[in-house]
Amino acid sequence: MPHIVNVDQSQAWNGYEGEHWARNHDRWDAVNEGFNQPLLDAAAVRPGERVLDVGCGAGATTRLAARRAGPGGRALGVDLSGPMLARAEETARREGVVDVSFERGDAQIHPFPVGAFDVAISRFGVMFFADPVAAFANIRRALRPGGRLAFICAAEPERNDWLRAVAGLRGILPVGGFGTPGERDTSPSPGMFSLADPDATREVLSGAGFAGVEVRRVEGYGLWGRDAGDAAAFLLGSGPGRHLTEQVDGEARELAHRTLTNTLHAYERVSEGNADGKGEVRMKSVGFLVTAHNPEEVPCPLAKTSPTV
Repeated sequence: MPHIVNVDQSQAWNGYEGEHWARNHDRWDAVNEGFNQPLLDAAAVRPGERVLDVGCGAGATTRLAARRAGPGGRALGVDLSGPMLARAEETARREGVVDVSFERGDAQIHPFPVGAFDVAISRFGVMFFADPVAAFANIRRALRPGGRLAFICAAEPERNDWLRAVAGLRGILPVGGFGTPGERDTSPSPGMFSLADPDATREVLSGAGFAGVEVRRVEGYGLWGRDAGDAAAFLLGSGPGRHLTEQVDGEARELAHRTLTNTLHAYERVSEGNADGKGEVRMKSVGFLVTAHNPEEVPCPLAKTSPTV
């Protein structure tokens, strides 16, 4: 059993949240697929390189990185979630991806071999650290001198179609300020939007010893459901959705599903010849693509990085 300091996140990702993602890994991959190419292009994985995928989930980006690394290269995926790692291993075997492996661990303290990787990547897997500076410092130590870091994290909540749709349930579900323009994650606990402030992210990475930090906004369109009703059920059945619906009675849950379905009709893309007038729901998500490198010599903490976005 690996040592874990991020106990709350470990409980969540080994409970309902992780089980939901593992069961629906193909759907979550379809939601986030639009970020794969920007991430991997920024990471510039080359044949023969060793890749570390942090918060790898069900391993989609780990497998993609392993394919780019090709013969002689290798990719290691690390995550807190046992259910998702089991799914990652099963999928890699089924797809015949051999130069890939997975380990359960807390990236903040996981005993990575020093300097063992050429590049570290993550797709929405680095926003939940209990101590972000310590976690990124541990990741940096796992990179060789000159090694590269590239990750996608959530950007401003109000720029995401799906989040605005859920925020529209205010008054039916206890969504609070979720999705409100200008709303930021200011709590001391890790969360989805903990890296949504580019300046704070630069400060974290500089404090962890990274150099050349750059942040740019990226957009990705994801498939959320075969139609509006299916997408609404998927959103409300996810970890955050379930957290909200568990706080209200059955009548309010049914009203939430009807209301969200009506909202999501605007995002349906009806294909030609579809007799029932329904179509796939595709929505825009917005993230920050962050890149940096492990310098040959470790800079002083909080060194200057690139200009603000």
